[in-house]
Amino acid sequence: STLPAVAEELLREIKKAFQETSQVPDELLLGLKFIFGPTAVPALDLVDQRSVTRVRAPSGRTLYQVLGSSGKLYTCYSSCHFCTCPAFGFAVLQKSESLLCKHILAVYLSQAMGACQELAVSEEQLTNILLAEEEDEG
Repeated sequence: STLPAVAEELLREIKKAFQETSQVPDELLLGLKFIFGPTAVPALDLVDQRSVTRVRAPSGRTLYQVLGSSGKLYTCYSSCHFCTCPAFGFAVLQKSESLLCKHILAVYLSQAMGACQELAVSEEQLTNILLAEEEDEG
């Protein structure tokens, strides 16, 4: 994985705590804010609003779509933690100011808290989602 070990461990701790108590303890929320900085709170808001959808095709290929606070739908790939939002391209890739954008962090948090919406699609529909993203960028 390409996330720092401390971030991976924090997400594991959040998942464990959430499974046991259905909430995230304050010290883990502080850790989240410390490691992920200003993306932590907006990411938690996205999780609270159930904005994360796991899109799965019969082959098992999976991607995530996150309805951003602006109302735009962003496609996220948790396997390589990549997001189609402008903040990811700028703050994460160009400037290396952040580990992740709020959308990918919301994906990881919603996985940990079991808060993902689920959407089953055909292989063709998944391909169309991927192609639509390329058209937006090009």
